[in-house]
Amino acid sequence: MAMQLKEIEVLIKESFPDAIIEIQDLAGDGNHYSATVISSKFVGKTKIQQHKMVYDSLRGKMGNELHALALKTKEKDGSAS
Repeated sequence: MAMQLKEIEVLIKESFPDAIIEIQDLAGDGNHYSATVISSKFVGKTKIQQHKMVYDSLRGKMGNELHALALKTKEKDGSAS
């Protein structure tokens, strides 16, 4: 069963209330998404730690209901990672 874009956004927003989130359905199939998440919670974290934080926010749905998520994370102050 595919996940809806809004469901992904809600799950991420619950873990990152201050986040700016942009999600795109890459294939139009509800299984392949791209997400950019900008949050102050990423300050001082490595890129791997940031991505793990986002995947953890999806509560085990990654690899199950959500097949693929291309992820970009950035610190809220604008620093790319």
